[in-house]
Amino acid sequence: MTRIRFLGRPRLNMLLMLFLGLATAVAWLSVVYLPTPLVNRMMREDISREAENWRFRVLHTLEDGSLAFERGRLSEVDIAWLEEVTTLSDIYRFKLFTADGRVFWSSRASDIGTINDKPYFQSVVAQGEKYYKAEMKPMGEVDGHLHGAADHHLPGDMLCVAEIYTPVMRDGRFVGAIEFYTDVTAMGHTFTIRLRNIFIGLSGISLILLVLTTVVIRRAGRIQVAAMRERAEDEREMMQDQMRLTREVQLLGELNEWLQSSRSLDELFQMVGRFMTHILPHCEGSIYVYSNSRDVLVGATSWNGGHHCDHIRAEDCWGLRRGRTYSYGAAEVDFPCGHTETQDTRPAYCFPVLAHGETIGLLHLKARPKTNLLDFRASQKRAQMCAEQISLAIANVQMRDQLHDRSIRDPLTGLYNRRHLTETLRRHLDRAQREDRPLSLLSLDVDHFKRFNDNHGHDAGDMVLRAVGSALEQFCDGDETACRIGGEEFMLLLPDLRLEAAALRAEALRGAVERISVRYGEKNLPRITVSIGVAAHPDDGAMPQQLMKAADDALYDAKGRGRNQVAIAGEADPAKDDAPTLFAKVQQAEALDRAG
Repeated sequence: MTRIRFLGRPRLNMLLMLFLGLATAVAWLSVVYLPTPLVNRMMREDISREAENWRFRVLHTLEDGSLAFERGRLSEVDIAWLEEVTTLSDIYRFKLFTADGRVFWSSRASDIGTINDKPYFQSVVAQGEKYYKAEMKPMGEVDGHLHGAADHHLPGDMLCVAEIYTPVMRDGRFVGAIEFYTDVTAMGHTFTIRLRNIFIGLSGISLILLVLTTVVIRRAGRIQVAAMRERAEDEREMMQDQMRLTREVQLLGELNEWLQSSRSLDELFQMVGRFMTHILPHCEGSIYVYSNSRDVLVGATSWNGGHHCDHIRAEDCWGLRRGRTYSYGAAEVDFPCGHTETQDTRPAYCFPVLAHGETIGLLHLKARPKTNLLDFRASQKRAQMCAEQISLAIANVQMRDQLHDRSIRDPLTGLYNRRHLTETLRRHLDRAQREDRPLSLLSLDVDHFKRFNDNHGHDAGDMVLRAVGSALEQFCDGDETACRIGGEEFMLLLPDLRLEAAALRAEALRGAVERISVRYGEKNLPRITVSIGVAAHPDDGAMPQQLMKAADDALYDAKGRGRNQVAIAGEADPAKDDAPTLFAKVQQAEALDRAG
């Protein structure tokens, strides 16, 4: 028995020493060889995230966004901002590429105009994927290098430089790329030291655990498992936060692209309502926009169960009255806005929507029922970014509508011009032919208009034209369109009205104009009369020019008969004048007008 115990103890010690030696060797091999691939991977992931964030910042800050890459041009404001990036970040150099690989801007001026013809640009970057590489470079090639000799921890004058290409997409198409350069020498050294320390600590713990008793080993195992679970939970939360941030950035980018492509305010507000349910899931919301008269704000849209009033006044909102974001429920003493329910005590935000230094609307947010207050407060920054994007989109649509309205309006009378009449008439004629509907057209001319200009001045003539235009505008109903063709000539488009009814409307319009009294200076101007020609589809024409000519011919017929009357296209002249004689009479009457 004594010999057996003696023989068993050395064998046990030998086995234990061998096991400890193998464990120590494995631990030290891990210290020496394992950190390098892990460090490279960690640096790549870190640089990729930073590059993605900078790509979003660049696209968000450029005036034309991704369109600048498609055009290959930048504004002076964009260039000024880009030149500051290398001084405000770890990026020491970066380039902007067009889709064909041409550098149209770089922090190093000598790179501008060069072309990247490397295979990876078309096979990887142009396919929407990032391209990353890290290599050693001399210090002299690193722009703005400020490291001391002992800072980079590498022999000689070499630095580890990471380059990463991030593609720029527009409507699913590759339009360009951004290449970032950054010095990762210190980062790699830091990651390596950390990983080696971790492995050294783990190897020491493994040695201690091997020596400890079974009870200690089990207890330490339970503690380690608990720590790993906690760390895994923390990492999971960090990953969720990162994924949530990435999703929010993506949604904001998509929102901006959709808003910039909207054709009308109604379409824009529909897009806003759909996006807000995803970007701000914890908030009920609504948007108000100032009316054209700017005396009230009109309710535009709501989402997530929110409610908006038809109209509110600016003085009903503390945010608009104070000119900045108002947070209800954040202070010890505050007051609810007049456009909300007084009995509703949920926290809320009021964001004035500003564009070009002018308030154009209001974004109102309120915490949804059973929403955590911290989640609602955390949405303020995102809501502010949404308000800025929405404000610019609204201003762009309004400006586009104003420019379009000016292009189709007569500046003197406010009526539509000839261009709009031709487009509208063509559209109504297509519908009339397709659905077999009637359509009529009136052609008007102010009688003896030259006398107003010659006897009373052009200001008086303009007043006459405005008065006739006002009468025409008041006479329109529904889809009826009044236009000033030019000079003293007007036209009135009457959809869904047959020739006989149109003639009655023309007579009523002639009488209404005849009753107009225009005061100029200290006296009234002479009586205003008009001659009107009436034409109808399809008898008088199926094309816009045909129908307009028929109405003009009837107008000449009315003038030839003595003015201040209505003539129907194709109607027999009571005087039985033939066409040449009628034309000669009209020409003679016009000559008398010009002679005064």
